[in-house]
Amino acid sequence: MSNAIEIDHLSVSFPSRSGPDVVALDDISFNVETGQVFGFLGPNGAGKTTALHILLGFLSASAGTARIFGCDVRASIARERIGFLPEHPDAYRFLTGRESLLIAGRLFRLSRSVLAERIEKVLALTGLPVDIARRPIATYSRGQRQRICLAQALINEPDLLILDEPTGGLDPLGRREVRVLIQNLKAAGKTVFFSSHELSEVELVCDHIALLARGRIVAQGAVHDLIPAGERLEQFFLRMVQS
Repeated sequence: MSNAIEIDHLSVSFPSRSGPDVVALDDISFNVETGQVFGFLGPNGAGKTTALHILLGFLSASAGTARIFGCDVRASIARERIGFLPEHPDAYRFLTGRESLLIAGRLFRLSRSVLAERIEKVLALTGLPVDIARRPIATYSRGQRQRICLAQALINEPDLLILDEPTGGLDPLGRREVRVLIQNLKAAGKTVFFSSHELSEVELVCDHIALLARGRIVAQGAVHDLIPAGERLEQFFLRMVQS
């Protein structure tokens, strides 16, 4: 299979006023095959967000390369195939949910007829009720804001969906709905790359994982190959990051 993501000997460091450069990522390499659900795990401060920002073209690498569907991550053709949900999503609160989706769709130059269909589709996919979508986002709960921002990430029908803590702020039912959504996207041939601290969710939906600690990959591979029989992902995670 072809690769949706290719990270090759990637390093990122930031200058420090009081000493040597701060190393956020230290020579990491991994691939994500097209159609995979890939979990990117690690404790706080491990470098996960830095890696996501490299993939999205927000940061430049100090060394190494990052490619999306064979293209440099900064190429417009790569960005057009990505949907992104940040860890702390937000939207224009004075707009309604529908209006925010309309703006997101127009940024992708979708026609009015196509966009009208897409809006109905992503609202259904993310489980945001139609009456809620007509209200200003300022009135939304945290979980509802999470849903409308996830709907925005899906409006262009991306081939690669990058999610940073996608179940943050959601109740158990909302987390289950996100899990089902990820499984449906995989069934449709989409690639999902996400970071999460909800290890039970990761264990249920991921094909492969990479575990990051102190800026380095300490384990990667198929979930069923990495975790010994009788051990849960949480136990494996703690053992690896504390070693």
